This record gives sequence, structure tokens and C-alpha cells, in this order.
Amino acid sequence: MTDRLEEIKGRFEEVGQLLVQPETMADMKVYSKLNKEYKDLQKIVVKYDDYRNVLANIESSRELLNTEKDPEFKELAKTELDELSLKKEQLEEELKQLLIPKDPNDGKNAILEIRAGAGGDEAAIFAGDLFRMYQRFAEKQGWRMAVSDLTEGTAGGYNKIVSTVSGEDVYGLLKFESGVHRVQRVPATETQGRVHTSAASVAVLPEMDDVEVEIDMNDVRKDTYCSSGPGGQSVNTTYSAVRLTHAPTGIVVQCQDQKSQIKNFEKALRELKSRIYNIELQKHNEEVGAQRRSMVGSGDRSDKIRTYNYPQGRVTDHRIAYSVHNLPAIMDGDVGDFIEKLRIADNAEKMKEGH
Repeated sequence: MTDRLEEIKGRFEEVGQLLVQPETMADMKVYSKLNKEYKDLQKIVVKYDDYRNVLANIESSRELLNTEKDPEFKELAKTELDELSLKKEQLEEELKQLLIPKDPNDGKNAILEIRAGAGGDEAAIFAGDLFRMYQRFAEKQGWRMAVSDLTEGTAGGYNKIVSTVSGEDVYGLLKFESGVHRVQRVPATETQGRVHTSAASVAVLPEMDDVEVEIDMNDVRKDTYCSSGPGGQSVNTTYSAVRLTHAPTGIVVQCQDQKSQIKNFEKALRELKSRIYNIELQKHNEEVGAQRRSMVGSGDRSDKIRTYNYPQGRVTDHRIAYSVHNLPAIMDGDVGDFIEKLRIADNAEKMKEGH
């Protein structure tokens, strides 16, 4: 592990030098890429420096223990050595976690899509509840959310809502939310007071840059139409909304949140590229067996991942068999605890597999 950490420290110093070169500062793309690498490496190097200090202090304490005659000083040295040994173990564990190769997409923005599943009107209402949950979570993270497409449910909520989430490490945190979310509660439309089970599916895709996915625009059909608001009424008289259809895959995306057709086209194209990338990524993962059939799941929208039980005030994540009884707080965006536990479980599996 030490050899690997020394390599990282060397690269960190090298990147630091590259960042102050005039040619680097003149090229914003190169500068941004190196700056991100510098920040990622810095987290590891700071922890490694702490680890080296602890090792040096352990050596000093051992020397003191072997040479000191005064019993009181010896006792102090022994206590310090015990504390430092615990600190050393803790830092080694943290460094192992930091050395697990990151998904290169973790730092990207994400496209979040929520669709109502089984359960009729109640499923659409629940899809709306999930969207608000992620809105609150995004606010707490300091992220920005922009809705690009939505279809409202007849009794409230959404049959489908698609948004772009922008900020730091968005995909790395939200990717664990992909799958089927199930709700158990008495719907507002239920007259007998019976508990119903409904579902909504969540899909989280990393947003792709133009340079990362090439599309032959001859394969893409572009349609324009008037943007529509609540209830389906037209909100403007210009054909600013854009629908793109990718012939080879059959993928259809649309965007109507901007007044400018050009901006809607750009957003729709980014989403199309992200969806095509996701298909290619899944194919690749199946071929090489990299997409682990793990407790954390494959991110497939057919995997049932979480249940929100209103009568019991309970939320259960089935992948890690973890339940909490603070459903109102969860629905108000406090999903960070679930995400952190899923991230730890995912890392533990990667470590077991030697990744």
C-alpha cells in the first residue's frame, strides 16, 4: 500500500507543478481536468501525511518505552503508543477506502428520471413525493435541479418527470437511488381506509459531455412543438420545445423548460447522449462481468430497492436490510444516511473482490 501511496504523492506534486505552468492556465479544459485531479489526489495525500506522522510518533514512543527508566514516563509512553496504534489502524482503513478505484462518472452531473409504476393515480402522487424528496436533498447538498420534461398525473404528482442535477459528485451519490421505490399507505382516494402498495421507478444516469459520446446526427430525428404547462395548455406560441428520436436505439427524449429552441435542443442532446452511453455501459458491463450482482444492486429500474411504509413511519432499504422509523424526515430529503451506508457496502464488496 505504501508504494502506491508514494506514487500518488509523486503524481500530486507533479500535477501541482503543471497547474502553475502558463500553457496549462491558457487552456481551460486542460486546467479544469488537472485541477480536479489535484483535488482528488489531495484528499489521499493529506491522509497519507497524517499516517506517516502517526508512524513516526509510534517509532518515537517505542524508543522512549525501551530507553526510559522512570516508571511514570514509561506508563505515559505506553498509553500514547496504544492510542497511536488505534489511530494507525483507523488511518489504514481510511486509506484503503480512498485507494478503491473511483467510478470515473462519480464526479459528473446526473439526469434523474422518475416514473410512476403500478398503482394508478397513487403511483403518480408517490412519484411527485419522491421528486420533492430529491429536491430537498439537492438543496441540502448545494446542488441545482432543472426540470427538462414532465407529464403530470391526473390526480397530482407526475407520470414522468426528468431533471438535470448539477453540482459536486452528483452522480456518485445519486447512482444508488436507481431502482423501484415502493410505497405502502392509504391513498387520499381510498374510502375504506385500506393500505395500498404502489411503486415508482427511479433512473439516475451520468450526464455526458459532447466529447465523450459521438452520435451520427443523421440517425436523429428532431421535432419541435409548443411547450405545455399544467393541464396541457400551451405556455407559449413558439415551437421552442424539442423532441429527439434516435433511430438505431429507439430512444426518445424531449425538453421544453427553456424559451429558446436552441437551449432545449442542447439539453435534449445531452440527455440523449447520456441514455445512449448508459446502454453501451450496461452492454460492456455484462460482457466483462464488471456489473456486480451485488447487494447494492445493478441500478436496474426493475430492482425493488426501498419501501416507504407510512402506517409504521418506516423506510427500509432491501439491499442492505436497513430500516429507519423517521419517514417524514426522509421524505423531506434526509436520505444521506441511506446513501452513505450503500456507498460503504459497495466499497466493502469492491475490497473483497480486490478491485
